[in-house]
Amino acid sequence: MAVNLLDFDLKGLTDWFQEIGEKPFRAKQVLRWLHQYGADDFEQMTDLAKSLRAKLQEMAEIRPPVLLKEQSSDDGTRKFLLEVGPGNHVETVFIPDGERGTLCVSTQVGCALECRFCSTGRQGFNRNLTVAEIIGQLWWANKALGRDPKGERIISNVVLMGMGEPLLNYDNTVKAVSLMLDDHAYGLSRRRVTVSTSGIVPAMDRLREDMPVALAVSLHAPNDTLRDELVPVNRKYPLAELMAACRRYLDNAPRDFITFEYVMLDGVNDRPEHVEQLVELVRDVPCKFNLIPFNPFPNSGYRRSPGERVRAFAARLMAEGIVTTTRKTRGDDIDAACGQLAGQVVDKTRRTLKRMETAA
Repeated sequence: MAVNLLDFDLKGLTDWFQEIGEKPFRAKQVLRWLHQYGADDFEQMTDLAKSLRAKLQEMAEIRPPVLLKEQSSDDGTRKFLLEVGPGNHVETVFIPDGERGTLCVSTQVGCALECRFCSTGRQGFNRNLTVAEIIGQLWWANKALGRDPKGERIISNVVLMGMGEPLLNYDNTVKAVSLMLDDHAYGLSRRRVTVSTSGIVPAMDRLREDMPVALAVSLHAPNDTLRDELVPVNRKYPLAELMAACRRYLDNAPRDFITFEYVMLDGVNDRPEHVEQLVELVRDVPCKFNLIPFNPFPNSGYRRSPGERVRAFAARLMAEGIVTTTRKTRGDDIDAACGQLAGQVVDKTRRTLKRMETAA
């Protein structure tokens, strides 16, 4: 069976070339063709000997996910629907913002968690994405977006905040991130790659050692009772453990900070007492807050907090010296905004059916 070269980071590709009797430096050449030039055919790799190209043709393949559909929003946001096997589709979103171009990448087909306010979580879960399926989203987006007039890539930042919990697909996520950082591939700095997590504490500790990129934590509640309801993984890793893991993550990076994501739900987590609890919760954690207007989806049961309440919430955090931004809602006309990504999932958890049975 042909080996998909998009599944390899530099170490893996180097090891593979050695296994087939080729010089290790070939890995760097091929990695550049795959990721810097977006090659999808070995014949395009003109600095490789014809004999090696023929060998690769026999033993390997370049197989990204299949691009099914692309949508463009009025605000410039672009959403890509990619097929990752029969009945399973994932979505990745490009968000332009001035000189910054951010790609939001998925790591699972559906999501293994079930955060109450998230459309992806409602769909259930099928499987983890492979390295090729994760990095293939960046591969496709670079092809679609091209380069700016200066010849630079349009995508300057990558956030692993799409469908799925990245740290529950740890090994594949880390290999994909290593490609994003590798100068022979995408060459992004670690501060321009952000891994988002709902709080998988042991994996946060591993990431700190293996690949300490920027970290965003989906917080969404200031106390365990409310977070148990909104983000059920909190029952396994409660806030005290999560905050301790955040502090450990920053131990060797004193100039860094944790970004806390906080979706604003009308009457649920946006009251004055909630912001006071947040201030106490993060007092000794270098951090910034990203307040996210809730993006509705059918039968969610939640409403978006009024603008004046969001502004008051932000003002209280900033009064404590906490950098706070309110995320602009981008791409909601094509269901590409935060919490709206759904794709198509053959749900192995039978989550939707169980919900229907409970409602009945």
